[in-house]
Amino acid sequence: MSIYVVTGSDEGRVSEEAAALFEELKPPNSDDFTNEVIDGTAANAEEAFQRSSKAIEALQTLGFFGGEKVVWLKAANYFGNDRTSEAERAVTGVENLLEILQEGLPPGVVFLLSSTAINGVRRFGKWVKKNADYRSFDKIDISKEGWEEQVALLVKRTAREKKLDLTGDALDLFVQRAGADTRQINNELDKLDLYLGERRDVTVEDVTLMVSVSHKGVIWEISRAVERRNARRAIDLIDSLLAKNENAVGIIKASIIPTVRNLFFAKLAASYGNLNSAPAGIKAVMPKKKDGTINTWGLKQASRGAANFTLPLLQAGLNACLEADKALVTSGQDPRMILHKLVISLCDGRKVA
Repeated sequence: MSIYVVTGSDEGRVSEEAAALFEELKPPNSDDFTNEVIDGTAANAEEAFQRSSKAIEALQTLGFFGGEKVVWLKAANYFGNDRTSEAERAVTGVENLLEILQEGLPPGVVFLLSSTAINGVRRFGKWVKKNADYRSFDKIDISKEGWEEQVALLVKRTAREKKLDLTGDALDLFVQRAGADTRQINNELDKLDLYLGERRDVTVEDVTLMVSVSHKGVIWEISRAVERRNARRAIDLIDSLLAKNENAVGIIKASIIPTVRNLFFAKLAASYGNLNSAPAGIKAVMPKKKDGTINTWGLKQASRGAANFTLPLLQAGLNACLEADKALVTSGQDPRMILHKLVISLCDGRKVA
């Protein structure tokens, strides 16, 4: 194989995987003068055309050591479907590059492309998917049920590579604080690695002390505040996000509604003893992951907080969430006040006029 493509929405993972692949593909004993790395970041369509032209020139120029070399078009940002990528000049450059690849590269010459977005509808995207070593690394969608389990698997695997023992509550806390971004996960694990020294077991205290709270971590903190019925803490966190111009609808859908829903179903399952004993009709309406199975991770996290609520209070909470969501979308009320009233009603158990 002489053509390799590394792409996906997970920018950190794409960058790491492409760099590792470049080192693997380089001819033995070659140096930076033998291989060519071309910056694929373009500010406009003309720059995109020039980046493609430079890659073409590099592919057609034989290297040292018998002509063997790797040409890496690195972090290219004009293969997607944004304005620059769709501009005629950028498209022409990509089509010219495709023509060279289709003709076949000189013996010993390898082409590596890394990009966070490749339009699979255009000719280039269709062709490389069929004819290249195509590797895709997308971000885990944190808007979908069960994202925590996917991130936990990634974190555990990466932690093992660093010989860190990260499990149980410490793992749960790490996932909720760091979120799903691969680059931040790696950075936070590196911090823990340095902090622990020879000690390899990671505790909740270690994570609390060393792991920074990401945007997703703030969302999680709001959820935990609601579970603890700490209205003041939840309101302060909501205000911090609103001050950063975060959307109120996004806040309620990402933090409050899923939390109240999980608390309700955790409380409902507890009334039957455990989840397995719940009737099939109850299981059918519980939060599901994309594979159709119940999101046990979310229910497990909510099970502790559910003890702070009665079932009728959570039922009223679900209705309050519905009313607040509608008000955010359809009314002219202050979004901040809508969220404040909702949190007070959930945590204090009283309707706020």
